[in-house]
Amino acid sequence: MNEFKKFIAKGNVLEMAVGLIMALYFGAIIKSLVNDIIMPPVGIILGGVDFSDLKIILQSAVIESVPGAGDAVGEVAIAYGLFINAIITFLIVAFAIFMIVKSFNKMKAKMQKKAEEAPAAPAAPSKEEVLLTEIRDLLKK
Repeated sequence: MNEFKKFIAKGNVLEMAVGLIMALYFGAIIKSLVNDIIMPPVGIILGGVDFSDLKIILQSAVIESVPGAGDAVGEVAIAYGLFINAIITFLIVAFAIFMIVKSFNKMKAKMQKKAEEAPAAPAAPSKEEVLLTEIRDLLKK
């Protein structure tokens, strides 16, 4: 149990959990962006098509002839419009992540360049050098 507590307490596990939670909600935002903002104008441009309604019906829904008899069958369809929405959502998420990684790498490169350009502080003289300097100064006097 102590080993498990140490594992959970590590920063990497907590950072990963935070990253997963952020990714979940980032995905929800992107899905809303695609479904609610991007796809309606695209649908209008394509002649009033709502991608979420696009499907190939394999079997129509059957309504119960006698309520409670269990004869109802739901519609069986291939919802390729939802698949198109999912592809567009994926492409937007992939592009956003690409831009984040690209800017992070650029920032990291700038930080490395600044660290390399910064002059290193001169090393402090060793004890022998300090002692020899004191002896030299005493001999001069």
